[in-house]
Amino acid sequence: MHWLVLNMRAESMTVGEYNRAVDAYADKLYSFVLKNLRDSYCSSDIVQDTFEKLWLKMETVDGKKVKTYLFTTAYHTLIDHIRKEKRYTNLENGMPEPEGRNEQYSDLGEILEQAVQQLPEDQRAVLMLRDYEGYSYREIAEITKLSETQVKVYIYRARVFLKNHIGKLELVI
Repeated sequence: MHWLVLNMRAESMTVGEYNRAVDAYADKLYSFVLKNLRDSYCSSDIVQDTFEKLWLKMETVDGKKVKTYLFTTAYHTLIDHIRKEKRYTNLENGMPEPEGRNEQYSDLGEILEQAVQQLPEDQRAVLMLRDYEGYSYREIAEITKLSETQVKVYIYRARVFLKNHIGKLELVI
């Protein structure tokens, strides 16, 4: 029993490891959250909250698994924020206005960005983790607490939606 306690302490994070994690992952976390929210202030707050949670649990977090812990925490904080904002919007304004594509676009990146914002929050988050951050399906499953199969389904559905949203090439040109 005594050995087990010592072993747990050996794997807990040090202040130096925490500082290195801030240096290594703060920008990546901010980028991930910003791509989902498109609000720099809220994104900064979520990243700050994520690192605060890490600081408070530093003794229980394995320094070797800090990246997964940070992205998992940021993901769940992001989802909570989106759900809270949706509830607030529904209460404040009634039902949110449907987003339509009445404008003519000439920039494929702009069309794609608009389409990504229309994805359900879970699909958008896993797509961002896979295509923008480069995580494997297994890593995304660990971060989101979804099964690997569900991650693949969400990514597939997101890509089908994006393909259908972009539609014909004439709309883009």
